[in-house]
Order: sequence, then C-alpha cells, then structure tokens
Amino acid sequence: MTRRTDLHQISLLPPDAAALAHLVRENLRLLGELSLGYEVGRLDAAPDLKTIRNPADLAGYLGPELADLAQEQLRVVLLDTRNRVIGVELVYQGGINATSIRIADCFREAVAKGAAAVVLMHNHPSGDPSPSPQDVHLTQEVARVGELLGIELLDHVVIGRQGHVSLREQGCYTPLAAKSAEGNSAKAGDAGTTSKD
Repeated sequence: MTRRTDLHQISLLPPDAAALAHLVRENLRLLGELSLGYEVGRLDAAPDLKTIRNPADLAGYLGPELADLAQEQLRVVLLDTRNRVIGVELVYQGGINATSIRIADCFREAVAKGAAAVVLMHNHPSGDPSPSPQDVHLTQEVARVGELLGIELLDHVVIGRQGHVSLREQGCYTPLAAKSAEGNSAKAGDAGTTSKD
C-alpha cells in the first residue's frame, strides 16, 4: 500500500478514527524497526561483548560492584568460545562470611545459554580477598561438574576491598585444558629423548 493510498483512506474516516488509524500505523512501523534488532538473522546488530583476557579484566568488570557488599555473593560469569561475556548470574547470596551453594546452580544458566566456559567470582565482605580452603574445595567441585557437562571452569576470582585474588594465578586451581596441555608437552619432551643403553 502506498503512502498516497494511506492518506486517501484516512481522509474518508471520521477525524478521531483517522487520528487513531495514523497512530496505530506509526506504532506498528516503530515496532517493526525495533524488532529487526532482535531477529536471529540480525546477529550483527548485537552489542559488543566484553572480552575477558585475565583475572584483572574480571576484577575491573565486577570488582567495583562486589567489593563493598555486606554479604557474600557468588556469581558465575558465562563466556562464549572467544571468552566474551554472554551473561553474569547471581548464584547465591549468603551471610556475613559464608554461602550455601548447590553446584548445579552454577551451571543452570551456562547450559541454557550455551556457554563454553565459566568463571566463578565472589566477594569476601571482610575485605581480604585471600581464598579460604572452602573456596578451593568449591572450585575443584565446580570444575569436576563442568568437565562432565563440557563447560570449562577457567578460574575462580575472589574480590575484596584490598583487591582481587585468582585461584588459578595462586596455583590453587589449574583448568583441565591447561593440565592437558602440560601433559602433552611432557609427553612430547619424553618422546624426543633417547637412551643409550
């Protein structure tokens, strides 16, 4: 239908109905434009996603929000195959110094959104970001479940007012892919040596 036909049809309506018809058509046009940005075929219209290269990137991303909380919170950062953030989920909020966590909840949204990897982040309300033995244990348990699901746990970052600590950087956690790479390089080194008996 052309614009001229629209105007001719509107001119045949009573004044209130013509104004209403014009508003409805204009709203439909605007809704059509808005919906284009959300169609699957228009993925190029997606906003730029934050890329995570290291724990400092994560600390800069969520640290200011988590550092001064009065209660401990555990969040799971969902990443795609290029380590771009596709979501951040609040898994649990606890008391002053403890959280009760169901491991399945750490992966619920990761599975739903098709995440390739996750990073755990939580705060210590005391301000000291040093990981506790419970933090290390949780990290190991989440990594085991992630391995079964095919979603890699890359790190666990603890935030406090005094900064952040990466369990991976502290040597308290090594992701499965890093362990495999270390094992493969050790095997390659063994294969290159010969013994003279």
